[in-house]
Amino acid sequence: MPSRVFSALLVVLLLTGAGCKTKFYFEDDFASVPKIDAHVHINSDDGIFEKQAASDNFILITLNVDHGDSANIRKQFDLASASAARNPGRVFFGPTFLFDTAGWGTREWTDKIIAQLTKDLAAPGAVAVKIWKNIGMVVRDRSGRFIMVDDPGLDPVVSFIKSKGFPIAGHLGEPRNCWLPLDQMTVSSDSSYFARNPQYHMFLHPDFPSYEDQITARDRFLEKNPDLIFIGCHLGSLEWNVDSLARRLDKFPNMAVDMSARICHLQYQSLSDRKKVRDFCIKYQDRLLYGTDVGYSGSRNPEAFMERMHRTWTDDWRYFTTSLEMTSDKFHGKFAGLKLPRKVVDKIYYRNAVKWYKLKI
Repeated sequence: MPSRVFSALLVVLLLTGAGCKTKFYFEDDFASVPKIDAHVHINSDDGIFEKQAASDNFILITLNVDHGDSANIRKQFDLASASAARNPGRVFFGPTFLFDTAGWGTREWTDKIIAQLTKDLAAPGAVAVKIWKNIGMVVRDRSGRFIMVDDPGLDPVVSFIKSKGFPIAGHLGEPRNCWLPLDQMTVSSDSSYFARNPQYHMFLHPDFPSYEDQITARDRFLEKNPDLIFIGCHLGSLEWNVDSLARRLDKFPNMAVDMSARICHLQYQSLSDRKKVRDFCIKYQDRLLYGTDVGYSGSRNPEAFMERMHRTWTDDWRYFTTSLEMTSDKFHGKFAGLKLPRKVVDKIYYRNAVKWYKLKI
């Protein structure tokens, strides 16, 4: 081959490789790319979670949860706000409020919640208000009726949150598997969770609101609050079908969703139609936030936690950035990674969280 032709061929190959590198990330880019885990739960002051996040180039958003215990909520707030203060620009948080139904529907109840949120949202690092699945699945009014998220009694609190410019992060409802028997659930992370938490396994509670009731109430809530910035946790409890989720994202332009604890559902759908899942992620690249829902309350073996966290983050990165064949410990079968374009990965892993949570980094 003449040297001139060889040189030209070499240039073409180098440019082609550079273009591929520009368009896509590779597995070994993981550590160098800034990333945000938009849904975790830091319930310890030992700094271990934050240390691993720094090592893996992650910013964290820790969300508080209303388990019906005011002391626990205050403890969560204290730990989250302290972590944000120690790690400015690296840790952010979303406080919640106690849905104590004593006085529900009264001005006193509303004033109490707003007064607490006023204090909590003034803390450095506060970026949202979290509402949890106890709304719609646990709390009831004096007549015994379940209080759903579209109940008018919540309107003044929602109006206050909107007036302050904060989004709501909402875990409303549960995965559709929740209404199925354990042996019919599609992923083992759901069946194991509901086996441990039968109080939330709605198949065992047919007199509770249905899956359709939960989704309909959430949709009505968004219909009457079209100006609310809403981040639907866990793929908006529409994890089972990207088409169903797409319809909501089309209908509600101020709605985004995080992927926390539901990436396995995207992988499960990839078994049968990888292209559909990939096309969905590309089409709605501005509406998807990466998250894991990992909670940390301290550990006698912090090194083991850090190793597990690193493995979780790198496994997910492999799914989104490569086309490698993979398996999951949550279901049977092999699937291929999505190999999303670099610009899509940057949005899912970083830019969307900055935009939707208005992070000051």
